[in-house]
Parts: sequence; C-alpha cells; structure tokens
Amino acid sequence: MRIRRQSSWILGLLLVAACARADEPPTPVAVVDKGLSPAKSAKDSADLVRLDPEAPVWIDIKRKRVVMLAEVCLREGQLEMFACPRGTKEHESVLSVPVKPFTVHAGLLAAGAEAGNPARWVPKFEPARGTPIEITLFWTDEQGTRQRARGQDWIRQVKTGKAMDQSWVFGGSTLHVDEQTGAKSYLADYGEFICISNFPGAMLDVPVESSDKAGDLQFEAFSDRIPPQGTKVTLVLTPKPVKIAKEMSLTNGEETHEDGAEPKEQ
Repeated sequence: MRIRRQSSWILGLLLVAACARADEPPTPVAVVDKGLSPAKSAKDSADLVRLDPEAPVWIDIKRKRVVMLAEVCLREGQLEMFACPRGTKEHESVLSVPVKPFTVHAGLLAAGAEAGNPARWVPKFEPARGTPIEITLFWTDEQGTRQRARGQDWIRQVKTGKAMDQSWVFGGSTLHVDEQTGAKSYLADYGEFICISNFPGAMLDVPVESSDKAGDLQFEAFSDRIPPQGTKVTLVLTPKPVKIAKEMSLTNGEETHEDGAEPKEQ
C-alpha cells in the first residue's frame, strides 16, 4: 500500500474521531507528574486537542506538535528503541508510553508532518525518510526542579561515548492488511515506535544505517543523564522543516527554538 494512501486512511480515522467528540471541551486531563498538565489556562487548553479519550496524548494546534506522557523503563544497556508502546519492548527502550503509535502518527499528520517510508533493504539499503521530528523531554527531578532535554541526550553512541547526534525522521511504519479478513493493523503498535535501530515497521527512525543485531548495536542508554526508573516524562514531538533540522545538526542541538517550550503547568 502506498504511503500517501496509508496516511490518508489514518488521518481520516482521526478526523472521524474528532467529529464524534466535537461537543466535548478540549481540556486536557491532569497528568500524574505532580499535577503537570500540557496547559496552564483555558486559553492554552483551547490549543490542545486530545487525540484519544483513553490515552494521554494531545495535539498542540498552535505550536503544531504532539504531546504525550511517558515513563522511564530502562536506564542501562544497549538499545534498539528510544520509546515503545507500553507492554511491548521495554527491555530495549528508555521510555514506555501508554499511547498507540497509530494515534501519534495521525497527530503528526495533523501537525503538518509528512510520512516518508521506513528503512528498506532490497535491492540495496535505503535509510528511513520523512519529515524530521524534534524530540523534547520534560520531567521533574528528585529535588522538585523541572528539567528539559533533547531525546538524543539520553542515548549514547557505543563507539564514541558521546550523545547520539542523529535526528529522527517520520518514516511512518507500515499498514498491514490481512489477506483473509481485510483487517488493518499498524505495525509500530507492536513495539517499533521511536527506533534507533532500523526496523521495517518503525514509525520514527534514524536516517542512517543502524543494525538491530545484538553484537552490532550502535547505541546504549546514557545512564548518567536518565532520571530514575519510573520517572514520569512529558514527551513532545515537533515536526521540523529540513532547513531548520540541518541548522540544528550543525549547532549540535544547543540552539533553542520557541517550538521547544515546555507545556505549561496547571
């Protein structure tokens, strides 16, 4: 199935769900992390639309980004994922999210991102492609101070010992259709949400060759920078134009952007 057709189908389901809840006020539910909410005032709240009535995930209409909750599930060891859906691949991911990647995909489309394709291996290797996605993390440390980091800051390159310098791109995973029943399933929902090893079902992936073989894994958890296991994290995905993404890479991620502002406390 072509990527454009797949994306249209997913976005269509999102719009149907939004219309079904049109009479509900777009007020985010307060989250677990000491009352942190993606909105501070009624005005801020109006910019946030909940994408799933049963999961903590929103689209920030004003800043064109997707906001969700996550939890630290691993602090040590080699990694294949940065984030996975809860109950899937926590043994090789830093973060676990109680949200379906299918829903996040729809939110990114609504925020203006374009899905490309996951990595391909035939007839030769081609890395994932799609809109670059900036990942920003917010959490409260043990002293009660709010902290902020890039997603790359929590991932260390095995060979250099430095933080990962690759960005992520919106590959868009794959929509599988059962030939017998016609049922559709989004492959990233089974674990391959935000990847740092290449997978054919990855929703977000690094745009370089990165093996998923145990002896060749290129990345590990940057333990010294990751808060304790169980820490609640606000995970923000912001689509970025290619030009801006290149500038961010040249500054090694030290440049700040208005779009990376923290979702306000309630």
